[in-house]
Amino acid sequence: MRWTAKELDMYSQSKEYVDTVLIPLVPLSFGGQMKQTGSMNEFLTILSLEIEKQMKGRILLMPSFHYISNEMDKVERLKHWATELKENDIKHIFFLTSDYEWKKDERELENNLLWIPAIPLESLENEQARGMINQQVLQILDIFTYNWKNEKK
Repeated sequence: MRWTAKELDMYSQSKEYVDTVLIPLVPLSFGGQMKQTGSMNEFLTILSLEIEKQMKGRILLMPSFHYISNEMDKVERLKHWATELKENDIKHIFFLTSDYEWKKDERELENNLLWIPAIPLESLENEQARGMINQQVLQILDIFTYNWKNEKK
């Protein structure tokens, strides 16, 4: 389910079945990295929407968590989001990013960080891009399934 009024109504009605949240982590940069962060945003948006489409009714796709690349308190802000979600009975929180900088904070987040290198979609034909995205989606769905099967009861 997406973060839209209509789908949030559906979420409210079937909340007991939706125990997983996906949060894309998207850097913003206005310097020399602007195009690279724009490419990450494009890739993560398409990938997130495909994951949500495959898992509709089981996951809630949150709005992207945007941050300035060199922001000092981004980890604390993200941990606050996670705390809020846990307090509202979300069992599984996945962070999806193409920004390698998050890897150094992975343990501190105490959640599932999914780091996927961004594919520069602008240089690919539509069919090539779709195929690569689908491969990534399948790998991520395997991670979700593994976590659901191994959750502590």
